[in-house]
Amino acid sequence: MKLSFLFLLFAPLLVAADVASVTRQELPSLVQLYQELHANPELSLQEVETASLVSKELREAGFEVTEKVGGNGLVGVLKNGEGPVIMVRTDLDALPVKEQTGVPYASTKMVKDDRGNEVNVMHACGHDIHMASFIGTGRALSQLRDQWKGTVVMIGQHAEERVLGARLMLRAGLFSKFPKPDKAIALHCSSDMAHGQVGIVEGYALANVDSVEIVVKGVGGHGSMPHLCKDPIVLAAQIVLALQTIVSREVRPGDPAVVTVGSIHGGTKSNIISEEVRLQLTLRSYKTETRKRLIDSIKRVVKGQAESADMPADKMPEVIVSDDQSPALYNQPALCAEVRRHIGAAIGEANVLTREPVMGAEDFAEYGLTKEKVPICMFWLGTQPPERVAAAKDKPLPSLHSPYFIPMPEPTIETGVRAMTAAVLGLLKQP
Repeated sequence: MKLSFLFLLFAPLLVAADVASVTRQELPSLVQLYQELHANPELSLQEVETASLVSKELREAGFEVTEKVGGNGLVGVLKNGEGPVIMVRTDLDALPVKEQTGVPYASTKMVKDDRGNEVNVMHACGHDIHMASFIGTGRALSQLRDQWKGTVVMIGQHAEERVLGARLMLRAGLFSKFPKPDKAIALHCSSDMAHGQVGIVEGYALANVDSVEIVVKGVGGHGSMPHLCKDPIVLAAQIVLALQTIVSREVRPGDPAVVTVGSIHGGTKSNIISEEVRLQLTLRSYKTETRKRLIDSIKRVVKGQAESADMPADKMPEVIVSDDQSPALYNQPALCAEVRRHIGAAIGEANVLTREPVMGAEDFAEYGLTKEKVPICMFWLGTQPPERVAAAKDKPLPSLHSPYFIPMPEPTIETGVRAMTAAVLGLLKQP
């Protein structure tokens, strides 16, 4: 009885020691892999070489890998007897950003985007760190097979930056052609946390994101004769101001929501009243009902402003809501509590922080919204020197998507591998 109790007491410490040992052993090659990925980024839907490299690494770690799942997605499966099925996800794609970090392995790549434009490419969101941590986790789980039973499904997801990849992989049969996960976890770099730390948000962690375009029509003419025209620029300005009241006066206080007009284009010359103005908006929310409220209110406000301007029926504005919306990411609280406990045992409870939700987007949310209702949890991974984080009140750190964002590779990847491996091992040990 005493021996059994002692085993239960010290088992997590022994597992953590094994994970730390494997991680230290693999770290030099993982940092090299990270630098290779960082120097050779690929845009969304173009991740051919990246997917090939990640597939190769997983195969070498002992996984059975299927490529071209829903596009450039890949799935690695490692079976180790009867037990739970745990899914781990990384993203593969980079951004059209010109890197200005100055590191020796900085990206200098330029490619053509899907519109034929020549653009710079950079891993400005940390997906290269995600992939290196992902491969490190795969290697560790393979080497520690004597400590777990079940199945690990590791997916490399393309087109995350365009919130398309998860949907495409699910449509391609991710949950029917491969072992269906009981739980799914992922990590994401944080630009304002110290390396060695992990952050967890229970419940809503990231937002619904909708793109809306408003086409404001008018009756053009000479700028000296506005009485003979219907000016869409004036109407567009009134619409922009009226939209600001939606969040402040129509959304219930305490329900986070954002309505941002990010683009406005209209007119060709100072003395011409134009025929059209186009507005582009981003909407952010957490709750489904709040999302619906924002969209319905925008349509009502736009129509009301046009009517007050006496716009003819054939010149009423159009409100176009994009189909490519990203759903809110809901971290299942019970799974978060498990993940927190397992990671805390590996890197120290004091290094597992509670974070606030943010209004960014992540299509990892899609994996928790299918008919299977798979519990999901994404946690934040610190990337910055502690002293820089401490000084950030006076000098803010570069954010994700900034051309200046650069993680500290060695300590960040080490924590990423240890945290993710510990979380997976802990979940696999559950009855």
